[in-house]
Amino acid sequence: MKSDTLIGKLVRLAAVDPREIAEATVRWNRDSEYQRLAMIEPANQYSLKMLTEWGEKDQEKDPPGFYFFAIRELTTDRLLGSCGLGGDFYPHGEGFVGIVIGRREDWNKGYGTDAMLVLLGFAFEEFNLRRVALSTFEHNLRGVRSYEKAGFIYEGKQRAYVLRDGQRNSVVFMGILREEWFALANPARVS
Repeated sequence: MKSDTLIGKLVRLAAVDPREIAEATVRWNRDSEYQRLAMIEPANQYSLKMLTEWGEKDQEKDPPGFYFFAIRELTTDRLLGSCGLGGDFYPHGEGFVGIVIGRREDWNKGYGTDAMLVLLGFAFEEFNLRRVALSTFEHNLRGVRSYEKAGFIYEGKQRAYVLRDGQRNSVVFMGILREEWFALANPARVS
């Protein structure tokens, strides 16, 4: 087991400062491609006040319903995005993850894959989950490739679910089982 479960090769997962993440989200939301990849809802601009209050309220929950992290670049500590883990932990051992990298300049650099690997380690090693799942848009080819690199396997899709630019697009479902994660993370370890 790693001594620091929240540090990867490129990023670290850190506590969320509600004001900082809200300010960043307001900036990131100005990019409609970011919004269209991050959210199933139509593009919308949320106020700094609303996002800050949502983040503060979310942190008050005990126990948290969703474990939310800031993704920070390892050497500079720059905020890159956010990710989280929620789900039906008990009794089923099922988790659901989500991740966003905010600026286009930070896409395709391995930050998302590295953050997902760290988040999966947290899910399987800290929570002893049996399975972790996610959903994404079928047209989000970068995201699908990143999730496959992290060990996720295609499990199905909801056809023609979301409307984008007058066209229907499918949502794909992917998952990874505990034993698949441990085989990927440490091929010599038996889980």
